[in-house]
Amino acid sequence: MSANARIENYAGQPERPVPHYQPRWYAAHTSANHEKRVAEQLKLRRIDHFLPLYSSVRRWKDRQVQLELPLFAGYVFVRLALRDRLQVLEVPGVARLVGFSGSPAALPDEEIDALRRTVGCGVRAAPHPYLTVGRRVRILAGPLAGQEGILLRWKGHWRVVLSVQLIQRSMAVEMDTASLEPAAF
Repeated sequence: MSANARIENYAGQPERPVPHYQPRWYAAHTSANHEKRVAEQLKLRRIDHFLPLYSSVRRWKDRQVQLELPLFAGYVFVRLALRDRLQVLEVPGVARLVGFSGSPAALPDEEIDALRRTVGCGVRAAPHPYLTVGRRVRILAGPLAGQEGILLRWKGHWRVVLSVQLIQRSMAVEMDTASLEPAAF
């Protein structure tokens, strides 16, 4: 391949050529329940990565435990130049980099930035089934300002479902309807 390989985005649309040496975000698909181990290995190898976690309380008969679980089960996000992908694929527990036709597909930096803001600012987020249909809204205020998602009502509260299209996973975030507006199509 040439230094300026043609890359397609997750919508199947061609993007401008990106050099193999330019770092981009990719989704690494992991073995079941190996996300934290993979993140530890990436840290040891000094590979830039991001594993979004959420807090969940599990109850048993004799106790309850608060756990930090992966927001997107089976995925860790890595930032690397495409030419360095073998460093990630050699990590135990990594199955592949998500992509199309054998080529890894890069995630937009804005999606990862939004995920980092969501997790970093203490907004309560939880996994949600992937949605493609519903009332689309734009968030006007707060750390998620500018993000678009699907509005739904659950147990008397309004939530916005934000999705990562490449991996077809979503998360739900509780929102005040005053900070939302209908999104343009």
